[in-house]
Amino acid sequence: MRCLYLNCAESLLNLKEELSKKFSKVAVFEIKLGQKEQELLQLENEKTFFIDLINKFNEFKKGNDFVIVVGCDGFGIIGKYELNLKIAKNLNCPIYEIKNLNALKNLNKNSKLLITNDLQEIISFEQNIITPYQFENLLTNRARDAKATVILPESDDDRILKASDLLLKQDVVSLIILGDQSKVFERANELGLDLKKAKIINPESNEYQKDVAASIYEKRKAKGMTEENALKLAKDRTYFGTMLVELGIADAMVSGASTTTAETIRPALQLIKTKPGVSIVSGLFFMSLDEEVLLYADCAITPNPDPEALASIAISTAESAKSFGIVPKVAMLSYSTGESGTGPDVDMIKEAAKILKEKDPELKFAAPIQYDAAADITVGAKKMPGSQVAGHANVFVFPSLNTGNICYKAVQRTANALAIGPVLQGLRKPVNDLSRGCLVEDIMNTVLISAIQAKG
Repeated sequence: MRCLYLNCAESLLNLKEELSKKFSKVAVFEIKLGQKEQELLQLENEKTFFIDLINKFNEFKKGNDFVIVVGCDGFGIIGKYELNLKIAKNLNCPIYEIKNLNALKNLNKNSKLLITNDLQEIISFEQNIITPYQFENLLTNRARDAKATVILPESDDDRILKASDLLLKQDVVSLIILGDQSKVFERANELGLDLKKAKIINPESNEYQKDVAASIYEKRKAKGMTEENALKLAKDRTYFGTMLVELGIADAMVSGASTTTAETIRPALQLIKTKPGVSIVSGLFFMSLDEEVLLYADCAITPNPDPEALASIAISTAESAKSFGIVPKVAMLSYSTGESGTGPDVDMIKEAAKILKEKDPELKFAAPIQYDAAADITVGAKKMPGSQVAGHANVFVFPSLNTGNICYKAVQRTANALAIGPVLQGLRKPVNDLSRGCLVEDIMNTVLISAIQAKG
């Protein structure tokens, strides 16, 4: 389905007539700003406005071959062209403009959004913009379709309870919250939250206790586990929650708001273990920028991966991209591009590239490559001409945890990017770790991602 965006309806009739010669079903979608919509934009609640608009537009597109979107006037301090540019990006619609073409382009420098007076260019152009609102909406809809059950072990953290309340109101996942039911509901009432739709399980006393303890013992007895210690671990909320995922009682678990990464990951490695053929667990971040979503790995788990581990991280991250509807183009990052540099660090990336080619010959990747050559079309064409990935990469594999963690935080803070993660990949079943500084929104996004991971 194709579309274009008009800032006003002046040329609508002529355009519709012209497009009807090439497309059988041409429809018009008008942006109308009533009092409710204006209030949302003025009260800094534009997220609700844009997500509602994105959903309406996606529904409208069904059954049509081409949609002409007619923009709206600005109001108050919100200018017409600034508002329509933002709407066009969030609807992923190239703009058709004649009168104010240059002025509009100047307002939209360094953007992937196509603005042109050439109708044929719009018809043949593949616009591919994913805004943060689009990505969050994608997560919500995919998680709702997944119908997964996610465990939240940390009921003593108010952020977990607040996130649970919002997730249950949106009806996107089923939740199991671990803790004493009376205490959970008492605190929820104090906070004005409704958690009645959640299942509350006390890890210290419940119907699953014996099965969980027996399963822990069976999985760990070769490592010296005793039945007595297994019973103790079955009362630990993280081990208990992890085992419920392994036993299929839940589909995923999200933890770490008040515990360390090690405390979250250790039970998963011991009880769930890695997928067949995957050598390590790694942590990726979804970096939702103004117009695109990038995947960074490993930013959380493996300090100094060897070539085999780097290849495994690349494959896992590419698979993660696919599961979220993103066609992976992988950049194996280094301080040099192609054959321009030498040294042990570059050699390690080259060795990882050989392993990656053997393991996944169909995967599009570039290695070694510098970040600018991977991300910028002009630089990529100069430094690695002929590459399908240079200048177009969306999956970035860093040579070490040091570089990955620094880079994701730098981009998050300086580019005002929405960073979602770390998302653990490589486990047979999803267990994801939260930052102890996480916001309610971070918890919600991690739960949504975990639900999507669980259903593949």
